[in-house]
Amino acid sequence: MLLPGDGIGPEVCQQAKAIIDWMIGERGLDVAVSQHSFGGAAFDEFGDPLPDAVCEAATNADAVLLGAVGGAKWADVPREMRPEAGLLRLRSAMQVYANLRPALVFDPLVDASPLKAELVRGMDIMFVRELTGGVYFGQPRGIETLGDGSQRSVDTAVYTTEEIQRVARYAFEMARSRRKVTSVDKSNVMETGLLWRRVVTDLHAAEYPDVALDHMYADNAAMQLVRNPLQFDIILTDNLFGDVLSDEASMLTGSIGLLPSAALGVPGTTGLFEPIHGSAPDIAGKGIANPIAMILSLGMALRWSLDRPDLADLLFAAVSDTLGEGVRTRDLGGRVSTAEMGAAILARAKGK
Repeated sequence: MLLPGDGIGPEVCQQAKAIIDWMIGERGLDVAVSQHSFGGAAFDEFGDPLPDAVCEAATNADAVLLGAVGGAKWADVPREMRPEAGLLRLRSAMQVYANLRPALVFDPLVDASPLKAELVRGMDIMFVRELTGGVYFGQPRGIETLGDGSQRSVDTAVYTTEEIQRVARYAFEMARSRRKVTSVDKSNVMETGLLWRRVVTDLHAAEYPDVALDHMYADNAAMQLVRNPLQFDIILTDNLFGDVLSDEASMLTGSIGLLPSAALGVPGTTGLFEPIHGSAPDIAGKGIANPIAMILSLGMALRWSLDRPDLADLLFAAVSDTLGEGVRTRDLGGRVSTAEMGAAILARAKGK
C-alpha cells in the first residue's frame, strides 16, 4: 500500500513504485499495490488527514510505504486535523511501537559528512525508538489560559513496563547478530527515564545476558554522536530522544535524504515504512529531492514485512553501486534529478 502524502512525498514514492513494478514483473515479488491519499492531501480532499477507509486499508495491508506529510499550508488547521496528527493516529492504529532507523555511512560519501572521514567511515548505527508512547502520546496535554490571562502548557511523558519491554526486545534480538545495545534515557532527572533504565536492565538480565548492554544519558549521547559515533551499534531509546538523536545522526551520513525507517509491531503484523525526512515543501515539485531514503524504505519493507530479504539485499547493493559511481542528487552536491537517481538505481538493480 502506498501513501505518497505531501510535498516531495509523491515524487520519491514514484521512484519506489517503479522499482516495485519491476520486481513484480521480473523478480517474482507477489504483491498487489494500492494507493491512497494521506496527510495534508487527504485533509484537502476529505477533511481528515487519515480517513477511516485509509486507516482500515493500512491495517489490513502487508506493508505500508509512506512518502511524507505536512507543510506550512496546513499550519492553521486545528491540531487534531493536521497531517502530523494523522501520522500519529496511523501509527497508533497500526500498533507499530518499534521504530528502526538505520544511520550508516556509504563509503563513497564519507567526505559528504560534516565530520572528518576518520570519524564516520564504517558508521552503522541502528536506532530502535519506541514509537507509540512517551511524551508524544501521554495525557494530559494541552494549553490552558490562566486567570491572569497568561497561558500554561502541559505535555505528559508516560511509559509502562510492557511498552518498554516490547521495544527493548527488538533491540536485544537484533544485537545477537550485531555488537551491543546502548540504552539512552534521562534517569537522573525523569521518572520515566528511571523506569526505562530499570526495565531494560531487568529484561537484559532475565532474557538476554549474552548481549552486551550499556546505558547513557540522552544529552551525553547527543555529544558522543558527534565526538565518536563509531562507538555506537544499536541505540535503544524512547519516543522523544529517538526522534531527536536519529535526526542528529542522519546528518553524519551526509544527507537526511539517505535514511529510511521501519515502524514495526508484533512480529508478523503490518509494518509502516517511510524515509525519516520531512515533506520539504520548499523543493516540492522541482524534481530535485533525493529518493534514496524512500527506496531504502522499500528495502526495509521487503526485509521486514514481505519476506524477500534477497530483494532487499539487491536493492541496497544497487543504491551502493549507484553512489559508488558518483551519481549524486543536489543534497549530495550533484545535479541528478529525482527521476534520474531513481532510474540509475533501477538500472543497476536490473543488472544484478
